[in-house]
Amino acid sequence: MTDETFTEPEARRQLNATRLWLVLAGLVLVVTAAALGAWAFSLGDEPFAIDLWWNTLVVSWESSFMLGFSLFMNFVGGGWFGVLVVPVGSALALLVAGHRWAAFYLLVALIFSAGLVQILKHLFGRIRPEEIIVLSDHGSFPSGHVANAATMSVAFLVIFPRLWVFIVGTAWVALMALSRTYVHAHWLSDTLGGACVGGGAALIVAALFVARLAVEDRARTATALTGRA
Repeated sequence: MTDETFTEPEARRQLNATRLWLVLAGLVLVVTAAALGAWAFSLGDEPFAIDLWWNTLVVSWESSFMLGFSLFMNFVGGGWFGVLVVPVGSALALLVAGHRWAAFYLLVALIFSAGLVQILKHLFGRIRPEEIIVLSDHGSFPSGHVANAATMSVAFLVIFPRLWVFIVGTAWVALMALSRTYVHAHWLSDTLGGACVGGGAALIVAALFVARLAVEDRARTATALTGRA
């Protein structure tokens, strides 16, 4: 299953247009994240006004439920579980379901996203909030947890373009961002940067796989129709 499957001129033009849109959209998101990080870096150790406002707001929501929820999200969204178990488990589930190229795309997107996150973290070296209550690595910007969540969400939307996938994915990213600010591991702007990096990475990598994903989806649809007949 290769790009040569799209032999019709119109199909080829549509494929190239889709690839261009994915790359441009992804670059806009990644560049936006980099610009936000550079802006934060220019302020030194001073956070944005909206960061201070949000930090004060989440403090007012203090509760055992919010703490437990945020610590749970901290676990599933990062560390060995979030970096290894969730991505590999998701890829294996796609493989079992017959989505071979989708599984490969998901893993490549996550690796690319993680690489971008680390580059920006070391480039800007932003200081985390003083009230942080969880263990974290160096660099507050961007949020790796949120980037990972955004990559997963956008990748699954590319694989399964359904409204419910969009809704679930958006909710997952928003809840991850909330949890990261609640435990004071990140400023609000860090989570916005993470969402841009993760979503942008998923879109850029999708441009490399869009043809194979389309062929794979068509083959599965044809097989399903044949089985019903």
